[in-house]
Amino acid sequence: MEYIDLHAHMVSRTTDDYERMALSGCLALTEPAFWAGYDRRSVDVFADYFDRLTDFEPKRAALYGIQHYTWLCLNPKEGEDRELTQQVLDIIPEFLDKPNVLGIGEIGLNRVTRNELATFQDHVDLAVAHDQLIHIHTPHLEDKYKGTKTIVDALVADGRVQPGRVMVDHAEEHTLPMILERGFWTGITLYPTTKTSPGRAVDMVERYGSERICVASACDWGPSDPLAVPRFILEMRRRGHGEEFIRKIVLENPAAFLGQSPKFQLPHARAASVVG
Repeated sequence: MEYIDLHAHMVSRTTDDYERMALSGCLALTEPAFWAGYDRRSVDVFADYFDRLTDFEPKRAALYGIQHYTWLCLNPKEGEDRELTQQVLDIIPEFLDKPNVLGIGEIGLNRVTRNELATFQDHVDLAVAHDQLIHIHTPHLEDKYKGTKTIVDALVADGRVQPGRVMVDHAEEHTLPMILERGFWTGITLYPTTKTSPGRAVDMVERYGSERICVASACDWGPSDPLAVPRFILEMRRRGHGEEFIRKIVLENPAAFLGQSPKFQLPHARAASVVG
């Protein structure tokens, strides 16, 4: 089945992974800017990173017929450094006109500190000023509920933000309802340690339905799986769900959200006609 992986950190994956994803039906993926496994110390490192996201990775993905899109930001794990934040925010507008940039992300919170909140707000201001889609990172593990509620409350209180143009990612059983009830899109991340399994994701879909819900692998340098979305599809089929219902979650929903950007297009007419 054809699908879109809404969240994949391909800078940390091999070219073989692009091939495997293409063979499994991946038409397009989006790559949010993320933490590299260490705190970057200068704006020049971010400029090089953004260059890779907007030049090298789209070319590498295209060799396998996969359309590569990206989001730009300073990740929440580095949001404590307010001086670096401002320097990075100053260069992001230089990249927003690149053909594969869909918006600002993945922004959000890590430990829900005052500086992280200020950095989050700065990114929201940037997105609003440049009419960009927003991709949200919610904290892992023990700070999940507190961080998600803080993010959602802040966005709802900001009258400039349209919930339908925001993807709140890494949702779990205890946070998904508050996201959907406020009108945001939500992402369920199929990551084996700090997020959810395909089985848990199917449980949530069975409980809450398919409206404004997407799934993604978030594959990166950690223990993760670039074929997590196909494994979700397999689990859906194993439980007897129909192809149209599955297709809505893995292809039509992400295409509808991402399609709010005029830059987003699926790589061939057959898939575009299905979701159009």
